[in-house]
Amino acid sequence: MSDMEEEPLSTEPVENAWSLKIPEFKPENNPHGLLEESSFATLFPKYRENYLREYWPLVQKTLEEYKLKAELDLIEGSMVVKTTRKTWDPYIIVKARDMIKLMARSVPYEQARRVLEDEIGCDIIKIGNLVRKKEKFVKRRQRLIGPNGATLKSIELLTDCYVLVQGTTVSALGPYKGLQQVREIVIDTMENVHPIYNIKALMIKRELMNDPNLKNEDWSRFLPKFKNKNISNRKKPKNNKKKKEYTPFPPPMPLSKIDKELETGEFFLKESEKKARRNKERQEKQKLTAKVRDERRNRAFIPPEEKITPPTPTQSTKLDVAALKSKIRKATKKTR
Repeated sequence: MSDMEEEPLSTEPVENAWSLKIPEFKPENNPHGLLEESSFATLFPKYRENYLREYWPLVQKTLEEYKLKAELDLIEGSMVVKTTRKTWDPYIIVKARDMIKLMARSVPYEQARRVLEDEIGCDIIKIGNLVRKKEKFVKRRQRLIGPNGATLKSIELLTDCYVLVQGTTVSALGPYKGLQQVREIVIDTMENVHPIYNIKALMIKRELMNDPNLKNEDWSRFLPKFKNKNISNRKKPKNNKKKKEYTPFPPPMPLSKIDKELETGEFFLKESEKKARRNKERQEKQKLTAKVRDERRNRAFIPPEEKITPPTPTQSTKLDVAALKSKIRKATKKTR
């Protein structure tokens, strides 16, 4: 065996994999360059034309450092990046594609050029299909931005990313760990979870990372727990249906209109007789409803029954004729 033996690759999970630094790729690593030409194109809206025309010389100068070629087509409204024979980094064309995508989505040139660095990435999150109603979509998008952009600024400070909300997309630019956190916050916000919960969780995690005693422990007891309070007020229907006994036989077929007429004998009647029968039934039904209506109306005119109170036992029902005559005599004498 030779003295120079290759070390076997370890399959154990790497702790804090997000903090691993990507080794720099230099021209010495690929002295022969690329064999094939690669190119990417992206469209941009009309309102970005003046800005791109002004900053396009800077874009070309930046990409020339990596031996890339950039073209701006104002007629078709597209941007194109291509590799050349002198390009040594095979992945830089993908970074350049992300750069022109960010610039097409209103990210300024000063921020978009950062994506060409090895430790910086970008993520374009589509939020247009996450909410059905337009009113809810606008409210939740504004909730993500916050008053005067305060919520978006706090997300940028905690994740070390540049975040831009434009139309139905959210463009994020920064370290890969921060991009993962930004995506979680954006998707949770569009699913009606307020971003303050995720912001508080990030603040608590940052403090726990600085504490050496709690650095390697479980942080779930310190993080805020979100409980959905938007419970529907509609009452659920009570399931009072009794379970039917199983029978292998199918239910009987319902009678058709002709079968019902055959049972009642109406099928053999003439059309005029059927019409007279239906009119008679309709008249009887009208008489019955009219009778019920009249009874309901006349109910207010029926006098109530009077209660007759019996005479008290102290009152005498017989008339004393002699006492009455004596009273009349006395009254006549006084008048004389």
